[in-house]
Amino acid sequence: MKSIIITSLDGLEDAAREFLEAIGDRRLVAFYAPMGAGKTTFITAVCKVLGVREDAVSSPTFAIVNEYRTASGEPLYHFDFYRIERLEEALDIGLYDYLDSGALCLMEWPENVEPLLPEETLRARIAVNQDGSRTITLED
Repeated sequence: MKSIIITSLDGLEDAAREFLEAIGDRRLVAFYAPMGAGKTTFITAVCKVLGVREDAVSSPTFAIVNEYRTASGEPLYHFDFYRIERLEEALDIGLYDYLDSGALCLMEWPENVEPLLPEETLRARIAVNQDGSRTITLED
């Protein structure tokens, strides 16, 4: 279990680099956190570190999945399962095609598709601390 502490927005890119180093070759990461904890903000920082055009990154709340390209041309998939009410909705978008692609998949609101997530999915829990900082805890 690894923890990353983000004390301010100024530390986001450093935290994103630390996160990418910590996940190594893991490709499936599910972010668990309450509304407003900074899931999308952190994923945006990860994308920026990977060379995704900053203006290309947005919350896929309505699209469910956004595809980005890293600086090396690799695909990166950003999911937001907030609006998923039935597992079939996730299957209808071809969830397993994305998860099996070998591309980095960053998932918000994975609680809504938990039974569909592969065993190797890394869980990243974001906690909002009393001082406003965030702690990201990575769990196998």
